[in-house]
Amino acid sequence: MTETRILPIEIPLFPLGGVILLPGESLPLNVFEPRYLNMVDDVRRQYDHIGIIQTVDGSSVGSQPTLAKIGCAGRLEHFEETDDGRYLISLRGVSRFELEEELDARVPYRLAKVSYRNFRQDLEPPTDPEADRERFIRLLQAWFAQEGMGLNWDEIGNVPLYAIIDQLAMNAPFSAEEKARLLVSRDSSARLLDMEEILAARLAGAADGPLN
Repeated sequence: MTETRILPIEIPLFPLGGVILLPGESLPLNVFEPRYLNMVDDVRRQYDHIGIIQTVDGSSVGSQPTLAKIGCAGRLEHFEETDDGRYLISLRGVSRFELEEELDARVPYRLAKVSYRNFRQDLEPPTDPEADRERFIRLLQAWFAQEGMGLNWDEIGNVPLYAIIDQLAMNAPFSAEEKARLLVSRDSSARLLDMEEILAARLAGAADGPLN
């Protein structure tokens, strides 16, 4: 049975502002709110997957924050309960989805019907984009220096370019809007172009003008 056929059409949602999950990547989470502890219990019994989706700032429906249109289904791959009752879990991204409708379910968390039809490529093996890797790394180094962040540049030389791009999209201090843009990029090649534009704009902003 393929992953496509076992992806849930109805999926519990974990709304997180400024957090995205990408296919093939891992997302650790510290779960402590009662409704999400309940959700993880249900996922372990029934769903196997959780949908990570961003909230939209300043927008709500009733008492609930508005959700973005695109999220990513993550398979529960690690579970640990702490002495104080928290759950430490890890999700492995499988496929992005489009939010079709929220369901009126008698559970304390949000449940939705989703569609994966526009993201079939997420289930294919990842491939490196055809790109100037050295140029991208120089751009990345300039931005890291600007932000005062460090990275082992020798070790990164052994990491596939697509993995660098995806891990940065998830973990670098981009804005929620920038992360949303990177989430919906069609593939690694498109995500690389989007990330280069984001980095160039940030560097130009700090330099009070466009990069030459």
